[in-house]
Amino acid sequence: MKIHEEALQSSLDQEILLQRITYRIRQSIELSDILATTVAEVRSFLETDRVMVYRFHADNSGRVIAESTQAQRLPSLLGLNFPAEDIPQAKRDGFLSTRQRSIVDVATQRIGFSDLDCPVTGKLPALTEIQYRPADPCHIAYLTAMGVQSSLVVPILNRDLQTPDAPLQLWGLLVSHHSESRPIVAADLEVVQQVVDQMSIAIAQATLLEQTRAQAQREATINRITGLLHVLPDCQLHAALEATVAVFNGSGGRLYMTSLIQGDSSQVYTCGQQPIVPDAAEDWLEQQSDWQHCLMPDAQSSTPSVVADQRHAYAIPDLYAATHLTPLFPAFRPTQIRSVLIVPLRYCQQTLGCLTIFRDQVDVETLWAGRVDRSALGLQQPRLSFAAWREVKHKQPIAWSRDELDLASMLGHHFAMAIQQYQLYQQVQSLNVNLEQQVQTRTAELQQSWKVDRVLKQVTNQIRRTLDLQTILKTIAREVLKLLDTDRVVIYQFTYFWQGEVVVEAVSGNWLSLLGKIYKDECFPQTHAQLYQKGRIRAVNDVANSDLAPCHIQFLLDLQVQANLVVPIRIGTDLWGLLVGHECKAPRVWQGLEIDLVQQLADQAAIAIQQAELYAQSRKAAETATAQAQQLEQTLHELQQTQTQLIQAEKMSSLGQLVAGVAHEINNPVNFIYGNITCANEYMHHLLQLGQLCQKYGAQLPAELQQLVADMDLEFLVEDLPKLLSSMKLGADRIRQIVVSLRNFSRLDEAEMKPVDIHEGIDSALLILQHRLKAKPDAPEIQVIKDYGQLPLVECYAGQLNQVFLNILSNAIDAVEGDHPLDLPASAQSTPGIITIRTAVKQPDLITIQIADNGSGITEAVRKRLFDPFFTTKPVGKGTGIGLSISYQIVTEKHKGALWCTSEPGAGSEFWIEIPVLQTATSVVSPPILLPSMRSA
Repeated sequence: MKIHEEALQSSLDQEILLQRITYRIRQSIELSDILATTVAEVRSFLETDRVMVYRFHADNSGRVIAESTQAQRLPSLLGLNFPAEDIPQAKRDGFLSTRQRSIVDVATQRIGFSDLDCPVTGKLPALTEIQYRPADPCHIAYLTAMGVQSSLVVPILNRDLQTPDAPLQLWGLLVSHHSESRPIVAADLEVVQQVVDQMSIAIAQATLLEQTRAQAQREATINRITGLLHVLPDCQLHAALEATVAVFNGSGGRLYMTSLIQGDSSQVYTCGQQPIVPDAAEDWLEQQSDWQHCLMPDAQSSTPSVVADQRHAYAIPDLYAATHLTPLFPAFRPTQIRSVLIVPLRYCQQTLGCLTIFRDQVDVETLWAGRVDRSALGLQQPRLSFAAWREVKHKQPIAWSRDELDLASMLGHHFAMAIQQYQLYQQVQSLNVNLEQQVQTRTAELQQSWKVDRVLKQVTNQIRRTLDLQTILKTIAREVLKLLDTDRVVIYQFTYFWQGEVVVEAVSGNWLSLLGKIYKDECFPQTHAQLYQKGRIRAVNDVANSDLAPCHIQFLLDLQVQANLVVPIRIGTDLWGLLVGHECKAPRVWQGLEIDLVQQLADQAAIAIQQAELYAQSRKAAETATAQAQQLEQTLHELQQTQTQLIQAEKMSSLGQLVAGVAHEINNPVNFIYGNITCANEYMHHLLQLGQLCQKYGAQLPAELQQLVADMDLEFLVEDLPKLLSSMKLGADRIRQIVVSLRNFSRLDEAEMKPVDIHEGIDSALLILQHRLKAKPDAPEIQVIKDYGQLPLVECYAGQLNQVFLNILSNAIDAVEGDHPLDLPASAQSTPGIITIRTAVKQPDLITIQIADNGSGITEAVRKRLFDPFFTTKPVGKGTGIGLSISYQIVTEKHKGALWCTSEPGAGSEFWIEIPVLQTATSVVSPPILLPSMRSA
């Protein structure tokens, strides 16, 4: 009994789950929403890692169009394509004939099958249990490469609802993947199958909706183009041709018309891209055999590269695959034209010409699930990776679809009818010269029609000058007011449950204003709104004596309305609002021409409203894109700063280590020499005393010693040897000073902020650059003037600040060297290169350092970009553009100071550094606002 209750409860739970899934699926008629809901619900029910919908293409390949994954346990396959060979033909046949479901357990390497239909009887088979058998090793390897351990595949079948006897088609697959082994029982499979059945119904309905929308769009296209064609006396054939080419996304087109009158020449209208043939007749293309064949009655294509529909619209999908058109290739080669559509124009068993549309070649991009080796397909070797691979095929033709052929045939019929009417009109005008009265009457009608069209075109142009919705609606109301010569025109927009408000108004006279009024007319039943939604136009000539409800009549009379004309404004199948004309003075009989005109303006208003809404959406998208671009620009700037910091930090770290190492290695031998000079001086003093004694008692010395004293020139030795030792001591002192300066500059032991002597850092930088200050064969000596003030010890990062001094002094030397080479005339060399360094206490807690040169100076444009990362005016290989940028960051960010430059072309440059004495108790220093011509004293 308990087992029975548990089974009953499980069945009830599954039924509730199925009802909930079905309800969610049917909440939307959009295919994308249906599929997204289905995969999410099925994955939640099965508790697997991935559930996706795979849709087959016409060539039996397919693409994942919907997917739901669990916490990225399996990589996403959404939007990826799979080749047809991934699912063998026999497997696809089983999906269609028996609705075969398959379950794979990779761990046990078994595959289970469950057929829903019997291929013989077409009914449910006797055995509904899952039948397992060993799986194909290739299939197991395929799933293993995907990271899948458990798989469930259920076919999705579909039938065209517009064709009652249409057979079932294999639309796609519902696939469940799990990264671990998971058993699938018959009950689970039954629930999933019922969900798939509901989804198939929803897909069929969504497909029917899509077909209905396409049909409505096609009818709107035909109406728009026929509106251009059926206008006499000036049939707008060229405009209709351009509109037709645009409908087919063509790059060019031709309209060829034969003549009804014997002896008259044919006419050709062209637009867009055309094949190029110099010195050819205007109708040279239509004289070719293929075009002439299309003009023949009941012509059929015998060429495989040409496709013809039942109404004789001839499509050439790939121009260069049609070998019989080889003579035309030179004319098409200079263009991008690849596909051609030829539509013969026939009316009443008479051939009137043909319509030709060209379409350019395109680049086709496909995103595959893993790179597919076409040479290995069919070798039962599964792919090892399913990472997305982008395949691009260049210069591909775009095939003409069956719907495009049907649309082309319909448009060709309208072109033929319009051309015949146009040519007959011209023929009647030329032949009926004796029927003056008829001609005048007809001319008056045509003039009236032309006048209406001109007014409509004028209004349309005024509407389309702006995309602002309020301006568009005001223009429409104002123009309708003038055209109808009525008292009041309002535009009423529905907002909520057939209620709305007057959003635009145009009034002639002192009549009651309705602008902004929100009306809830209980006498305006919902059935009226539904009729307006279907396109009903209502003209009431006399409100008081109309068949309206009494309360509705009173409502209109309270608004001072004696007669009204109501035209719906529809956007697609939705009722957006009403365009209403009010006659307030007296009743009025609305003319058919007026009603037609207002209806056309309402249609234009619907188009304008739709365009305005799309424009508003595009502006919002553009603003979002601009904000994202600014954010990316800021991020790029920060990355550039980080990059320059890393580069310079590494550079200075290496330089500091090198300098410290060299200083250490030099210091040891120098200390050895310096320490021994004192002893050597003492020893030499004793030896000199000995020599002097030998010289004093020379006569008493042995002859051999006397000769040695005479040969060594003892007097010169006594005089020169002390000078030699003094020179050696001076050199050793100089080397020790250089070592101390190098160690002061590197300051590897001073990474922390501490009080230091700024002058020591400047002198260390000068000592390192001493070799560049000395005279060279190609440049004179550079003079350095130091004007040091009494500075306190400054709390700073000594090594980083030394780097700033080195960068600025190096740039100053570059500026001076570039303007004082030795090959200049003597007059130019009379002014030596000078670098001036000044330091001073600006405030009790702030010091300034000025480094000026007498180079050629820099322009204002260069000065503004001086501290930008990677900006340099030096030749390639002479500068990186990061020295001053790093210096600016060290001064402003590390030391809360300011760094700026003043310069004038021809007057040199001066860099100013201001830093606080104490970093722990100060605010950020801001540089002064300087004009380009400001210089230091």
